[in-house]
Amino acid sequence: MKVRVLGAFGSEALGQRPSAFLINDKVLLDAGTVTGALTVPEQLDIEHAVISHSHLDHIAGLVYLTETLACMEERPPLTIASLEPVIDALRTAVFNNVIWPDFTKIPKLDRPTIKFRTLVEDAEQRVGDLWVTPVPVAHTVPATGFVVHDGSEGLIYSGDTGPTEEIWNTARGLSGIKGIILECAFPNRLRELAVLAKHMTPELILREMDKLPDDVPVLIFHVKPQFYEETAEQLALIPGNRIQILEQDKTYVF
Repeated sequence: MKVRVLGAFGSEALGQRPSAFLINDKVLLDAGTVTGALTVPEQLDIEHAVISHSHLDHIAGLVYLTETLACMEERPPLTIASLEPVIDALRTAVFNNVIWPDFTKIPKLDRPTIKFRTLVEDAEQRVGDLWVTPVPVAHTVPATGFVVHDGSEGLIYSGDTGPTEEIWNTARGLSGIKGIILECAFPNRLRELAVLAKHMTPELILREMDKLPDDVPVLIFHVKPQFYEETAEQLALIPGNRIQILEQDKTYVF
């Protein structure tokens, strides 16, 4: 399974793009940035977008991607998939003809640019060539992490979360997991803000490590750009060799 890091950060800064991953060239895992990282032909290859929650740094890329797709030759609609509260938020707060056009009706009612799909919590479902299981995590809005695999090997994606339980309970019972993509937004000195916003710090990750499956690499994303160096230094102090920070524009194979 090939995972291309389109954006690795928890916000946007010069050369640092919000969180988005492209799996096997066809499936977006979150979409904080899309068009800023892909050529038009690469955008046209995307068939599905699996979204963890409705915050802008995980969905902003969808608006410009839909514009690209709507202006191209006839093609199947992009399927945007998530839990029901996330789909409802996208329908009512984004693709609502106020913030952005309703691309479920553009360019034509019978030829929409996008369609929505509601995923079932804690159930494995087929998305393109992948299997996806949404597992709720602890965030300030309805949010899910995902177990994603291709039938033999896969990964755990936390999405945005503070300390949580259910996704790690699920992960410990699985085989073939080759990596954990885990968020860390803030340095330790901003722990109070992290707890309020339900994000991780290096200190909170250290406490979380005993919950994670053993011997699986932990790949960090979602660091806020303005705190990157400080957070990276603190992550480097966590004992063992399991933790590394994801590199934007790099492709990982699981």
